[in-house]
Amino acid sequence: MIKRFLFNKLIAEIGQREINIILGPRQVGKTTLLKGLKGYAEGEGFSTVFFDLEQPQVLAEFNISDSEIIEKIEGSSQIVFIDEFQYIKNVSRILKAVYDSDIRIKIFCSGSSSLEIHKHLKESLAGRKFLFRLYPLQFSEIRENTPEYPLDLYLRYGGMPGLTHADSEDRKQQILAELLSSYILKDIKSLIKEENIRSFNHLLYLLAERQGSTISIHSLASQIGLSAKAVNRYLDILEETYVNYRIYSYSQNLGNELKKSCKTYLYDLGIRNALLKDFSGITDRPDRGILLESYVFLKLQTMLAPNMEIKFWRTKDGDEVDFILLVNRRPIPIEVKSGLSRLEIPKGIKRFLLRYRDIKRAFVINERITDSLEYNGCTIDFINFDMFERKGIKNFLCQDPVS
Repeated sequence: MIKRFLFNKLIAEIGQREINIILGPRQVGKTTLLKGLKGYAEGEGFSTVFFDLEQPQVLAEFNISDSEIIEKIEGSSQIVFIDEFQYIKNVSRILKAVYDSDIRIKIFCSGSSSLEIHKHLKESLAGRKFLFRLYPLQFSEIRENTPEYPLDLYLRYGGMPGLTHADSEDRKQQILAELLSSYILKDIKSLIKEENIRSFNHLLYLLAERQGSTISIHSLASQIGLSAKAVNRYLDILEETYVNYRIYSYSQNLGNELKKSCKTYLYDLGIRNALLKDFSGITDRPDRGILLESYVFLKLQTMLAPNMEIKFWRTKDGDEVDFILLVNRRPIPIEVKSGLSRLEIPKGIKRFLLRYRDIKRAFVINERITDSLEYNGCTIDFINFDMFERKGIKNFLCQDPVS
């Protein structure tokens, strides 16, 4: 089993009262993570119980009244693990009652998808829960277990844990196809009318094809034969099931900036390539730059703290910066350059720094160059993909510029 970076954070939560809820897409390892926590807790002397609600016989045990479920949880063990907790009706109200009772029980839950559950979590469990996001395996998580694993393979097949033991590329491709099919059948079929499944699949393909580019809702709607309202709803569903992320343009209302546009990124590179049916090596792929940009975005996504947000910047004249990382609302431009061959500040970074003159740090992530330059009062760090994977961006913000 590959140990997840989130594991140690969750271990530290065992002694805390709050209900811990692990959210993420299907098959990213939430069940395995909960079982690992269960084993650790038992090793520390705690009594535990594990409810896997994906198992019909276990879910049937919860087909009782709310008060009976509360009694069932309170009378079970010191630490309770509930996998896919969204299947319990009125689950947030039940967890609130357990939390507010005099019986001290620690609860860990996991959930994959429910458009309703987010509303209930905010309303019923405010101040009583901490949310954690589990993503597909990061490249560095795989490398800790398999040091020789190449970035090329990660960019082609992504980080879904089920692929780690696949013994051939054909097997990896088959698993990814099954994951896509399972998502459509389990999560989407109940949310979308049967006659619209084909349009939804077409939308998924278009999002994969246009990943990293600004998208037009009206253009997407026209191509798949649905209304703009329906497309927006489908994008909401993709986001609420953790399968696709939208990021929006950064602007301080300067006249030439795009203000309402967005870019999208699917949650895993292997899933994207499965949608496109293209697992070829990245050396000669026309979308090589998009693969590397997407890889950087997905890594940034795992680093986000409550005071951080990812946007992008683009002007009507075509100037752009791939990502604007907001830290305490202060922008840090980040450009991904796959083919950078010499120490040169990208045009988009220059234009951004000329418009926003109080920026103190910027980053250019590339394959080879590690150095730094000063421009318009800003330190621009050039870091390669290996440094970015090992240290992220947050660590660099606390250090002196690259020398």
